[in-house]
Amino acid sequence: MKPTTKIFYWFVAFTFLTIFSSRVFAQQILMNADALLDVSSGEIVENISVLVEGNKIIRMGQQGTINSGDATVIDLKGMTLVPGLMDMHVHLTSDATDNFLAAKGNSVPRVTVKAIKNAEITLLAGFTTVRNLGAKGYSVVAVRDGINAGEVPGPRIWAAGYSVGVTGGHCDDNFSPPEAQSKSTGVADGPWAVRAKVRENIKYGANTIKVCATGGVFSKGTKVGIQQLTEEEIRAAVEEAHMRGLIAAAHAHGTSGIKAAIRAGIDSIEHCSFLDDEAIELALKKGTYFSCDIYNTEYTLAFGEANGVPEENINKEKLVSQAQRDSFTKAVKAGVKMVFGSDAAIYPHGDNGKQFSRMVRFGMTPLQAIQAATINSATLLKQEAVLGQIKEGYLADIIAVKGNPLENISVLERVQFVMKDGIIYKK
Repeated sequence: MKPTTKIFYWFVAFTFLTIFSSRVFAQQILMNADALLDVSSGEIVENISVLVEGNKIIRMGQQGTINSGDATVIDLKGMTLVPGLMDMHVHLTSDATDNFLAAKGNSVPRVTVKAIKNAEITLLAGFTTVRNLGAKGYSVVAVRDGINAGEVPGPRIWAAGYSVGVTGGHCDDNFSPPEAQSKSTGVADGPWAVRAKVRENIKYGANTIKVCATGGVFSKGTKVGIQQLTEEEIRAAVEEAHMRGLIAAAHAHGTSGIKAAIRAGIDSIEHCSFLDDEAIELALKKGTYFSCDIYNTEYTLAFGEANGVPEENINKEKLVSQAQRDSFTKAVKAGVKMVFGSDAAIYPHGDNGKQFSRMVRFGMTPLQAIQAATINSATLLKQEAVLGQIKEGYLADIIAVKGNPLENISVLERVQFVMKDGIIYKK
């Protein structure tokens, strides 16, 4: 064998062994903290150690019982470990502080840049998983793929692509003049047109689906309580999503639209502003999740006018504000399944955690509010076997806060440490 040939084979062997060993002997991180919140039982476990290898939690125990070996040791003294938080309703492509009408002219490349920025802000706020419910083009699909490839930092994203709705409805472009003949990409009239739009979304990478069942606060010429999509149209969207193993969400403020969406088999109701007893009974019967954004009204009413939000939309927010909170309280008391959904972009990204205190104020215990943003959201996404808890075998999505969130829920507004998928992004 020629010397150059031997060198080549030695090089191949060395490369293989290097790659193999890096996979077998993945980096370990040992976190020591004063406490850990078991979100399933509500128990605070004190003096805890969590050992992470690669992207998974491989061992947990009392401090001093786990051999750290060559692991990197992270001292989180004075901290409580909590599973990475999950927000089931965000819009990463928009900023609340932008001029409302001017921002509607942003191009897909421009909103993609915004989404990259806001994804990192959201992650550093402790939200390691989000569901993006509607965006121009496939901007957030691209951001999600970039995050998954390790090219930019951000949370895990379930991206809906564009929202599906009727001509002139909440998810259409009603701000352009008639002569522009402007129509949002997701406009669909009739069940088969809805099916086609859902299929198109999935074709280009959407891994969740959103339909607009009623009018909305931030659209022009729609009444928040009025149903838009028919039950048959919603059912068509749900069937298409479920056939492909995806979950579907319905923007639904009004009572009739909420009930139609639940009967059609929707997985989650977004906003849920105007509930009656029948709607709650249907949700309990069907196991439908509610995602109620009860914080952002404060920001809209305080800063909306200064940010260029038209009077029509401010007035609709006033109409929804208290009714939505009353509906939330009613649903919580009835035992409806709840997830954490903030509608981030209506308020500044990164402030997601401010909703926890409102969820407690309007009927939840601190544990229930945290469960909404952990195990409940993971279950909605069908990820309950790998996300939503700090548990051996689960993905290493872990945050840390100063103090006990069960005693002071507001500590979740100030996350000190963020790990997602075994990678530390904030400490």
